[in-house]
Amino acid sequence: MDETRERIVVVEADPASRDALQAALSSAGYDVTLFASLQEGLASLRNQGAGLLLLNVGIRDPGTLETVAAIRSLMATDGVRIIFLTGAGAEERAEGLEIGADDSISRPWHQGELLARVRAQFRARRAERDLREKTRIAEEGQQIAHTAFEALAVTEKMTSDAFSLERALKVGLGVFFAIAVLMAGIYFLFVRNAQKETRQANTIIARLERGLVHQQDLIAEARKLRGVQGTADALPAGKEALKNQAADLQARMQNADPSDVSSLQKELAETNARLKRVEEQGDSAAVLIPLDVRSVCLLHVSVAFRDRQSGQRLRYAGINPQGEPLEDSDGNPILTLEGHGPEVVLDVFGTGFLAGPNGLVTTNRHVAEPWWKNDELDALTTSGFQAEISSIHAYFPGDPRAFRAEVRGVSPEVDLATMHVEMQDLKRPILPVESGKSGAVSGEPIVLMGYATGLAAILARADDDTAQQIASHSGGDVSQVLDELAKRNLIRPLITQGHIGDVLPDKIVFDAQTTSGGSGGPLFNREGKVIGVTYAVLKGFGGSSFGIPIRFSLPLLASASTSTSTSAVALPADPGN
Repeated sequence: MDETRERIVVVEADPASRDALQAALSSAGYDVTLFASLQEGLASLRNQGAGLLLLNVGIRDPGTLETVAAIRSLMATDGVRIIFLTGAGAEERAEGLEIGADDSISRPWHQGELLARVRAQFRARRAERDLREKTRIAEEGQQIAHTAFEALAVTEKMTSDAFSLERALKVGLGVFFAIAVLMAGIYFLFVRNAQKETRQANTIIARLERGLVHQQDLIAEARKLRGVQGTADALPAGKEALKNQAADLQARMQNADPSDVSSLQKELAETNARLKRVEEQGDSAAVLIPLDVRSVCLLHVSVAFRDRQSGQRLRYAGINPQGEPLEDSDGNPILTLEGHGPEVVLDVFGTGFLAGPNGLVTTNRHVAEPWWKNDELDALTTSGFQAEISSIHAYFPGDPRAFRAEVRGVSPEVDLATMHVEMQDLKRPILPVESGKSGAVSGEPIVLMGYATGLAAILARADDDTAQQIASHSGGDVSQVLDELAKRNLIRPLITQGHIGDVLPDKIVFDAQTTSGGSGGPLFNREGKVIGVTYAVLKGFGGSSFGIPIRFSLPLLASASTSTSTSAVALPADPGN
């Protein structure tokens, strides 16, 4: 098992910049060697090798092109990757790529972007090495087959020349060479099956890696959202978001091609019309509905993977001192069905709301069963693993506890599900619903609540020092991050507002902003009643979000409720419309 850290050679003349690069790269677990001159860096590459060369270079300096060509010639066999640190501006980055760099980053660089680009280059390098290894195996197989067929040709010649030999000897030779051909065929099958299993394993690992929470990535995303939000309690909503969108369209029109101006003018007119409606009705959600947000909860769903043959759950072989899974020589996490390493778990976030007595919560089916209509998780099941719920916890605003939850029912027709939350002594009101045909009307204002963008958006509510402290103390463990956020009363739903674009028999189209993590959030009309459940976002569409009419959830609530809760929930008179 190869646990050697991936090595990066940094060539940077400025001492302060060198120190900053070393701190950023070392924090991500890389082996970093710093040099002030290119000659020293190249000497290190010759003697010790490296996976990545991070080079501060003037793109237009004399000799830069020759320098890159020399590096490429020197390191071609080892597949070293090259990233340029250039001056600010897209033009210099483009020139760096043109002269042979694998990537180019402008100064001043952002730590999150730098680490993401470094990881991308190492993934590309591992993919190249994997391809070379598979090519070598295929070439060896081809050579074996060629040898076997040459032996078979020699056998035929020997058989024709040795007509006087005993029949038994001829048969023996034929059997011998038949076995040789059979062995070559078996080798081909082995190589083919090994390559297939390798691809399947890589598919599994790639899916799992995307579910890991890396501390620096989480902090970087929280900072980004904090800058965009402008406040700690809501995504850009209503008037401000529409003003920003209108300003962006006006800027694009100034530099747009004549063929695009007409469509941009139309989009600008629609945006200004929506802005006018919001200004007329007020841009605060409190103006539309006096609702207590305490009944809207954050759902944290942990998904584990069980081997179908052995019945054991998939685990990591171990964890390194940085708190990350041990990796093999190709940079993939080492997975096993044995041992006592932590289980491989994917963390899924969604929104739910109290819709029935005794802790009954309505949400989406793809939140309660994340593998439902999920192509990526389907790929895991074809590799012999069955996705299953490891745990579900609900977090309500204003309470520091994590409440256990379980799925009570899922709809076979639409993206809805019902959960039961063990509320203990917590008292929260059941949200009123409007299931009649008049509840959702095109053009009417609506308000949406949910935990859009999940963990990062919640962490963005804290100041930078607090966010750093929470992330570092948790070691990337999602449950510990959520517990710390709940203790600090930072778990509250984000509120956005907009208007209904269209009402269809099975969906409500609206333009209130949301994104992943907001799935399952309640959609309110101007009377403060729930008329739908958010389930999808369509980017680039005027009415960018979809909700399922609330009446489709009522049969699920009725079947999951006790006799008391059943009497409290009225089914719609016309469930088909």
